[in-house]
Amino acid sequence: MKLSHFTLIALAVASLTACNKNNEANTNNSMIDSLKQVQFETEQFADIQVLKYDIPGWEKLTLKEKKLVYYLAQAGYAGRDIFWDQNYKYNLKIRTALENIYQNYKGDKNNENWKNFEIYLKRIWFSNGIHHHYSNDKIKPGFPQTYLQTLLKETKTNLDTSIVEILFNDVDAKKVNLNQNVDLVQGSAVNFYGKGLTANDVEKFYGSMAPADSLRPLSTGLNSKLVRTESGKIEERIWRSGGMYGAAIDKVIFWLEKAVKVAENKPQAEALNILIDFYKTGELKKWDDYNVAWVKATEGNIDYINGFIEVYNDPLGHKASFESTVQIKDFDMSAKMEVVSKNAQWFEDHSPLMPEHKKKNVVGVSYKTVIVAAESGDTSPATPIGVNLPNADWIRAEHGSKSISLGNIIEAYNKDGGDEKLKEFAFDENEIQLSKRYSELADKLHTALHEVIGHASGQLNPGVGTPKETLKSYASTLEEGRADLVALYYLYDKKIQDLGLVDDWQGLGKTAYNDYIRNGLMTQLVRIEPGQDIEEAHMRNRQWISAWVFEKGKEQNVIEKIERDGKTYFKINDYDRLHDLFGQLLRETQRIKSEGDFNAAKSLVETYGVKVDQKIHKEVLERNKKFNTAPYRGFVNPVLVPITNEKGEITDIVVTYPKTFAEQMLYYSKNYNFLPLEN
Repeated sequence: MKLSHFTLIALAVASLTACNKNNEANTNNSMIDSLKQVQFETEQFADIQVLKYDIPGWEKLTLKEKKLVYYLAQAGYAGRDIFWDQNYKYNLKIRTALENIYQNYKGDKNNENWKNFEIYLKRIWFSNGIHHHYSNDKIKPGFPQTYLQTLLKETKTNLDTSIVEILFNDVDAKKVNLNQNVDLVQGSAVNFYGKGLTANDVEKFYGSMAPADSLRPLSTGLNSKLVRTESGKIEERIWRSGGMYGAAIDKVIFWLEKAVKVAENKPQAEALNILIDFYKTGELKKWDDYNVAWVKATEGNIDYINGFIEVYNDPLGHKASFESTVQIKDFDMSAKMEVVSKNAQWFEDHSPLMPEHKKKNVVGVSYKTVIVAAESGDTSPATPIGVNLPNADWIRAEHGSKSISLGNIIEAYNKDGGDEKLKEFAFDENEIQLSKRYSELADKLHTALHEVIGHASGQLNPGVGTPKETLKSYASTLEEGRADLVALYYLYDKKIQDLGLVDDWQGLGKTAYNDYIRNGLMTQLVRIEPGQDIEEAHMRNRQWISAWVFEKGKEQNVIEKIERDGKTYFKINDYDRLHDLFGQLLRETQRIKSEGDFNAAKSLVETYGVKVDQKIHKEVLERNKKFNTAPYRGFVNPVLVPITNEKGEITDIVVTYPKTFAEQMLYYSKNYNFLPLEN
């Protein structure tokens, strides 16, 4: 009998029960071999490419370490639907209906409408909802509304007529709307705020919460939905066991409790126990306690991120999205990059910041290159390549932070890349050759300096509120830009060669500057639709940095805009002067953050980071058409399959892969659907 891939997985989970006979053992070995040999082929649809990443060194882990990775991965998957619901209140209803159609429709699947339906569903899977993961625009179907109504009828699928209409009209058109001309809460479809609330309501609610300790403020609003009750009172619905999202959070707790039992050391177990307490109570003080404990738990080969972490999806910067990443230490690369962490204080002391904005003691910056084993929520399928946590400034200042580079993710990206785009947009052969030689290392160093030195650098003035309070909707892009500027400033500095990180600091620095300016002013524009403003925080910061230094350097011709054969190029003429301009902008960006200067933040971002040069945008899109590459890439996760004996004990864990993107998405929906369809 020919078995499907996930039938094999189901059998493997219970494979060694009652295996006393040789032929049964041989069958199990054959099954495990089959799982290991499954190949995932890269998929491409719309503007998206789905890849796979490997877990090198998996077989070298002990069984206890494999169990820890497995339990932490399961905890992450258990919370996956929280992120779907956070993104939009109808996402789970929509996904359930579309998946039912996908699995049960028996009609013609060769026509364009069905093909476009499949693409639409895949785009929704990739974005964890009906809004594009990067642009935040609602994803419009490539088929008529009447066709969807036919599919619903023929598969006996229920979906409210009003929701069907939303898929095709302009209601809830933007998941996160940062346009200052609209009410940011009412203009955003994200499911963090109840019906009728305005940005002013939210700011008044949280503005009235004076912190008990002004030096160590709680992350107010981080883990709740804000709603207005029938009586008119505004209150929080806390995400916790017994509260909102409780059914999924209970499953997260279940797997975290298993992880505690196989923790590598006492600090790791203590941090996990505090995280469990946070999920049980929803108390933000416990969240801070957990982050302090997590930062201190630096020993061991396995680490993780789990919780309500980043606030990019909240237009006001209060609410955090659920995410999970499970990591295995990459010993070789971590040893090489540790030198950056050890010299954090030197970088702070020699930065161009105002003296009062420099930290006198950069505490506990921990940097590792890691191998990702599982991702969920806000980190999957689209994933970052580097992370620095926790986000609370006071915890960073007093206890330090953990910075990681996702080594196998970067490697997977690099394997899939090519140099044809470089040849198209680089000014000359010298620029191309520099990039070929140094771009990979420059990217890794940029990530390291951004995460370790950038996010750990600088301090707030006494009495100044947190950036989400003072800089509001501009806080995220200012922080990412500030960290980028730290990296850019030191990528063109002899110190990185003195530390043994590069063999030619000028060559690497020039490469980093070429690549950054080219991307910030041109190539990243392939990610947005014609006529659109830039909304995403990282894209904004890359443009406002690049556009600012371009404008400020015009008089001395630091960066030259050149038109040749009908094509636009940006050529850097003076790298030393550009280095100085990056330093000036870093100094000003840190001042804005340290002083909480909202008007300056707004002016910087709105002037340089939001509007797009439409002529260049049109040109870039036209030049990009020749490449069969997608502007956005993400990953399927490896599938970790436990093998058990006759007592039900795990004896090994096998790494396999889904055969298709759809297979993995349907598997997740079937096995981790713990929430009601509307919350």
